[in-house]
Amino acid sequence: MSVISIGEGAFSGCENLTHATIGTNVNTIGYSAFAGCTSLTNIVIPDSVTNLGVEAFENCGALEEATLGTGVTTIADNTFLYCAALTGITIPDSVLAIGDYAFSSCPDMSYAIIGTNVANIGDYAFDYCIALTNIVIPSSATNIGISAFANCFALNDVTLGTGVVTIGDDLPTFAPTVFYLPGTTGWGSTFGGASTVLWNPQAQISASFGVQDNQFGFNITGSTNIPVLVEACTNLEDSAWIPLQSVTLTNGLAYFSDPQWTNYPGRFYRFRSP
Repeated sequence: MSVISIGEGAFSGCENLTHATIGTNVNTIGYSAFAGCTSLTNIVIPDSVTNLGVEAFENCGALEEATLGTGVTTIADNTFLYCAALTGITIPDSVLAIGDYAFSSCPDMSYAIIGTNVANIGDYAFDYCIALTNIVIPSSATNIGISAFANCFALNDVTLGTGVVTIGDDLPTFAPTVFYLPGTTGWGSTFGGASTVLWNPQAQISASFGVQDNQFGFNITGSTNIPVLVEACTNLEDSAWIPLQSVTLTNGLAYFSDPQWTNYPGRFYRFRSP
């Protein structure tokens, strides 16, 4: 009997999975079905698939290419969140909605072609897609969510369709910012016309550090509103770092928590610029 559905978490956390071929009778890819498959490099969604579940490919850090079939109607929340190697995406005309954080923190994404029937682009949908240079919003789109294209620092060309009725806050963030590291000298308040900010995130070993509400986490402090990408690995010799969460140090503070901390006997964390 041919497979018609891939269930919730079916391949979640399969870190050594490099390739997956999805049959042409599959119509549903469930919640977190391939989440955390950190070695998966490409995926082809057949035209039979209509439903992509929440977090279906979240945190697939090596995923460079994702081909969406013409049957997909909704890209759910967090579907490709933290797919750090994803180079671009073509969203077919069948898609009606792009969920919250659907492509957030995909720093290598240089292009996104949005289909002509998309009506809703969710909150933070493309947040921290820092290589994205231009975007065309089709006339079918009526709602663009909060910070949908915030922190897209390379974005210099936005075309809004005639159907847009609602635009959320922070769309898009055009103003460039130059970050400099602690210990460097000669920096003023601007550089080449762009504002400068000290990039100095630090993990706080304090009361916030450790397990709280059944999740391991800690506070991160630093300059106000700097962006920070938290990455993790289980073996420093392999240096296979995977992105976990993008945070902004609002008022110089943010709390990070690792919902998957119980899956590993030990984990190392580091910060980098998104």
